[in-house]
Amino acid sequence: MDLLDDARALQGDLAQLRRVLHREPEVGLDLPRTQETVLAALDGLPLEISTGTRTTSVTAVLRGGRRSAGAAPTVLLRADMDGLPVTEQTGLDFAAQNGAMHGCGHDLHTAALVGAAQLLSRHRDRLAGDVVLMFQPGEEGWDGAKVMVDEGVLDASGRRANTAYGMHVFSCQKPQGRFFSKAGTLLAASYKLTVTVRGAGGHGSSPSTARDPITAMAEMITSLQTMITRTFDVFDPVVVTVANVRAGSRHNIIPDDARFEATVRCYSPATYEKVPGALRRVLEGVASAQRVDVEVDVAPEFPMTINDVDEVAFGAEVVSDLMGEDRYETVTHPMAGSEDFSYVLQEVPGAFIGLGACMPGADPAAAPMNHSPRAQFDDAVLADAATIYAGLAVRRLEKAQSGDARLENAAAGGDAR
Repeated sequence: MDLLDDARALQGDLAQLRRVLHREPEVGLDLPRTQETVLAALDGLPLEISTGTRTTSVTAVLRGGRRSAGAAPTVLLRADMDGLPVTEQTGLDFAAQNGAMHGCGHDLHTAALVGAAQLLSRHRDRLAGDVVLMFQPGEEGWDGAKVMVDEGVLDASGRRANTAYGMHVFSCQKPQGRFFSKAGTLLAASYKLTVTVRGAGGHGSSPSTARDPITAMAEMITSLQTMITRTFDVFDPVVVTVANVRAGSRHNIIPDDARFEATVRCYSPATYEKVPGALRRVLEGVASAQRVDVEVDVAPEFPMTINDVDEVAFGAEVVSDLMGEDRYETVTHPMAGSEDFSYVLQEVPGAFIGLGACMPGADPAAAPMNHSPRAQFDDAVLADAATIYAGLAVRRLEKAQSGDARLENAAAGGDAR
């Protein structure tokens, strides 16, 4: 079975699908046009298709031709479909015009998984189990993966998925066509920190008669950075970035209150548990010293994306076999971004794999990053991405048939983890 040759024959159609998706991005959990496009692209394939009730998700199950009677092992493949509330500034002839943007490459993920569905359907007679295709809305801060998990995507084949794989393209950092990942924590956990400082307003000429929330807020922001280096191990880092500050109405009026928001990232379970208390201790201490009140909200966003050791090694093997050893890189350090595919990997072992999609001629170190209004992604990587999606499923099911202990145990109803 030459998946790569078959995928290359689909490249033109996949690029066209990607550009259709790119022209009309939708944001959040409600992506009706995107869902319609995906359903049309899957039409005619031998898939059992269902859609979400709380979101416009698409779940497709492909039954393998070589599956054993009864419960068969299942592999899940995931692609996210939503865009960002960003006005596109790429100048592409298929750029979005609706005020949103596929600035994180989810249009490529979706098109690549459609390609994998076509490849796997074509070679259905070779599949030794079932494949679940998870087309997910709401990755960009809407917990779309968690919604789909709650609605049963992991059990869509009639039994719990044994393994799960996701992929993400990058407009910078890595050369075009380079796959990469690592065992253990690949992406950070995140909190959203919201701080409201309440003082007593007054005239800017007489600050001693007021309780100034702005100076207190400024001290809080700088104290958080000092706290990080004095509280957490430098080899288990924490990132706190204040990106939204609001206070006051005029240059000579001390306001009653001030507010700031930050994103907080960390990489280990122990640190994740420790972060909220450390943040509150510093913020409440500064508030006491400055004679103001403070409200601190530390809201969990995403857990860490943790790759299973065996599954990420298997993914590297598949990429090297199908693409060549020079096409896969084991990265040393996790990335500070967060991903809601983490909710899937909390339930079943699997791996999340990156793919460089930098534009031809661009310097990966200088190209605009994902989420930039100028981020561009080379859709020439689509055939390769579809090949790896399909190859992961085919080969993982083959391993089950040849006696992989973990999948055999799961197929019999045991613990696959």
